[in-house]
Amino acid sequence: MTYRPATDGPDLASLTLGVEEEFLLLDAETGESMPVAARVLDGLSGVAHTQSRREFRHSMVEMVTPVLSDLAELRRHLVALRTAAADAAEAAGARLVAVGATPVNETHRTVPDEPRYHAMSRRFGPVAHDPAVCGCHVHVGLPDRELAVQVCNHLRPWLPVVQAITANSPLHDGQDTGHASWRAMQLERWPSIGPTPYFDSAADYDATVADLIKAGIMLDAGMVYWYVRPSAAYPTVEIRVGDVCPTVDDTVLVAGLVRALVATVAADVHDGARAPRIRGCLVSAAHWRAAHDGLDGDLVDLRTGRARPAWDLVDDLFALVTPALERQGDRTYVQDQLARVRAEGTGAVRQRRILDRSACDVRAVLDHLAAQTRPAPV
Repeated sequence: MTYRPATDGPDLASLTLGVEEEFLLLDAETGESMPVAARVLDGLSGVAHTQSRREFRHSMVEMVTPVLSDLAELRRHLVALRTAAADAAEAAGARLVAVGATPVNETHRTVPDEPRYHAMSRRFGPVAHDPAVCGCHVHVGLPDRELAVQVCNHLRPWLPVVQAITANSPLHDGQDTGHASWRAMQLERWPSIGPTPYFDSAADYDATVADLIKAGIMLDAGMVYWYVRPSAAYPTVEIRVGDVCPTVDDTVLVAGLVRALVATVAADVHDGARAPRIRGCLVSAAHWRAAHDGLDGDLVDLRTGRARPAWDLVDDLFALVTPALERQGDRTYVQDQLARVRAEGTGAVRQRRILDRSACDVRAVLDHLAAQTRPAPV
């Protein structure tokens, strides 16, 4: 299908964005997940309370920014929300930690007492009781739903690169898994999570989701957990492929890149460009490689089907979105933060560095993560 805009479309130079960050609540001594989310949420007040959400585990909280227009504003909100959540966690006897997967153990795996969560538990059984995982979801305002579906098609070749940049969960059961993102491996057990299929139109998307609900794969449209989707609740495209990022600046970097990428491919759609129909098995393989290697090895270039050094693909992504970054006034910040990540490594690399220096002391890693999660006082 060729996209035909009903209007001039959104102003691609000023797309809004918002970020959802999921955090674990961990015991400072053992590193185990603590089921104190209700106490943490009750301990929040004001804007932080309004912008908090209950999650699927008693050891998780989610903090959600409002709809914003620029990265500096996004950073201020993330700092405030993380600080408030970290304070409330400490008051509840836990530590707020930005890590993609449960690093040690999750003893209490029952779901919160809500009908939908109980229905998910009954339908999906042990999969619904895996240890907690935490993601970073970036929403970019795109009210034209037909355009949003086509944008999702165009994003498919680049999402493994975004996934690799965010890799922040190498640990499981107190051990290094050999994967940069163990969260991605855990999530593969869910039937409605993974690379987004190619859709010809919004009608094709809706019909497919309806078929999956009828087949019992999803309870409802809210269980579309593909790596990018037109949001079920907001007029946005939601990119949900990444682990939660260790620091505020890591999160803002990802948000800036994602917004510029959405603006870039949306312009391509308006110009009549068609997204490549890449085989699903190759897209899945590219995401597995991103979850395994992060930015330390090769990634699959889905434009050619060949493996290339990960940072070469990051450079290609940056070059692609540079015009959009310049229009949004974000180029310098994103370029500086990419240079920092190139020097420091991804969250997974930083964790492994601490693990090596501490003779495999996981508590040292969690101390490091907790310190990175809480923003420095302004």
